[in-house]
Amino acid sequence: MRWTLKPKPASEKVKALATELKVDELVATLLVQRGIETFEQARQFFRPSLDDLHNPYLMKDMDKAVSRIESAIANEENILVFGDYDVDGTTAVSLVSSYLKSHYPNVATYIPDRYDEGYGISYKGIDFAEDNEFTLIIALDCGIKSTDHIAYANERNIDFIICDHHRPGDMLPEAIAVLDPKREDCSYPYDELCGCGVGFKLIQALAQNRNQTIDDLLIYLDLVATAIAADIVPITGENRVLAKFGLEVINTNPRPGIKALVQNVKKKALTITDVVFIIAPRINAAGRIKHGNEAVALLTEYDLDQAEQFASEIEKYNSDRKDLDKQITYEAHAQIIKNEEQQKFTTVVYSENWHKGVIGIVASRLTETYYRPTIVFTKSGDKFAASARSVKDFDVYNALEACAEHLEQFGGHMYAAGMTLKEENYLAFKDAFEKVVSETIHPDLLTPEILIDAEINLSDIDERLVRLLSQFEPFGPENMTPTFMTKNLKDTGYAKQLGKDDEHLKLFVKQNNSEGFGVIGFGLGNKLELVKNQNPFHALYCIDENEFKGNVTAQLRLKDIKS
Repeated sequence: MRWTLKPKPASEKVKALATELKVDELVATLLVQRGIETFEQARQFFRPSLDDLHNPYLMKDMDKAVSRIESAIANEENILVFGDYDVDGTTAVSLVSSYLKSHYPNVATYIPDRYDEGYGISYKGIDFAEDNEFTLIIALDCGIKSTDHIAYANERNIDFIICDHHRPGDMLPEAIAVLDPKREDCSYPYDELCGCGVGFKLIQALAQNRNQTIDDLLIYLDLVATAIAADIVPITGENRVLAKFGLEVINTNPRPGIKALVQNVKKKALTITDVVFIIAPRINAAGRIKHGNEAVALLTEYDLDQAEQFASEIEKYNSDRKDLDKQITYEAHAQIIKNEEQQKFTTVVYSENWHKGVIGIVASRLTETYYRPTIVFTKSGDKFAASARSVKDFDVYNALEACAEHLEQFGGHMYAAGMTLKEENYLAFKDAFEKVVSETIHPDLLTPEILIDAEINLSDIDERLVRLLSQFEPFGPENMTPTFMTKNLKDTGYAKQLGKDDEHLKLFVKQNNSEGFGVIGFGLGNKLELVKNQNPFHALYCIDENEFKGNVTAQLRLKDIKS
């Protein structure tokens, strides 16, 4: 691990903010590091309000989208809500379709089959719309680069409204409306919305048109928060507001489908992290193992008994997904070692037998192990399909763009992408991708980095600091849980390994004569020798609250240690 201490912000800014907010300079430093330098910015950060949401009509083409939907309703047209099979897509489809159905009956949903149709808008989906007399398709979390598909639909007198958040290509599709805050000609104030977030802005605009208020839309925010967490978008601006209030809905009045997924979780309140690791994988498992329709059925079901039945089936899919994930990851590691590719700048592996629904997870696992841009391919029909994952600060989308001559199609983000290519182009692509990455990646990026917010002493940790840090939630990209460094710690003799394979580390530490703190280090069991016999060590950690038998105490959650 590379330990990188963030630069200290200008002291005059820190002191001014600390004075204005009546907080310690440590807390003011953490805020300034996050771009919060004024009282009003701090108010919005600590007290997000639904009033902080932007007017949806600031988004380019929103007026056209609303007008076309209202026209479809007035003329009793059939509306098809189309979305991708991942969490962002299925939550977006569930959100927009359930809102429309609360006002108008002629609405249906369509999720493409991951294996038969692949990612995004499909010709099969458009043919389904034509065969069933749908004249308007609302596409969510996809479509921004589907120029040929939209042209195909236009020839069949089927209109499209696109709600996407991916980067546009050189040309926009000729749809009735293209809602995407990443459009260069769109001046919407916040461009980090996920696909479900763009869908929410659409129903917010429709609601305004019907004289509804934001309070009427609160029931949809559990879906938006789930998508924000799963799609790993920045927890800033509007996303922070939507995530905070969406978490409140999840914890107080979730829809039956989400309630059924979390009813066995024994926690007082779920966090964004819980959504990422408990709710999102189960919703994703439907599209990975069976079909994304199963996730939409769960998320739009209003009867709890039926939702529990759906959730039980999805739990089985998630169990199957875990087994496949474990097996494919094992085979991929073996392939890398056999081909002696450990020293390359990239990881690119392929097997025709790997399950297409799991290769994205396997790519993430391999990235964690080898820490370099990674692509996992499998056979999909007569093509090779793949998922790519990247390391921090390296744009894998740009790298794919440089290899585009070898690809049939590709799309995605800086850190995650998908692609297809012809079998005969696989080796040429693999070589080209290795060449591009080796020539453009900074060597430092091939070692995992931990950013440190501040160096502190254990004596700096008190109840007020713990309480203030809890108000930094929800955590996520661009607002990560603060990481601290403390030097010259000593275990007081309680150090031990925990877990089935001794993979975790438990300590009780002091610094000089400070108050002692309990410490847990997940996955750091192999560092026990560093702390034995009261050997001094330096630690990176986050500050958590640990509840045991009704007592709540501060606990340090280790990220790394060095002698």
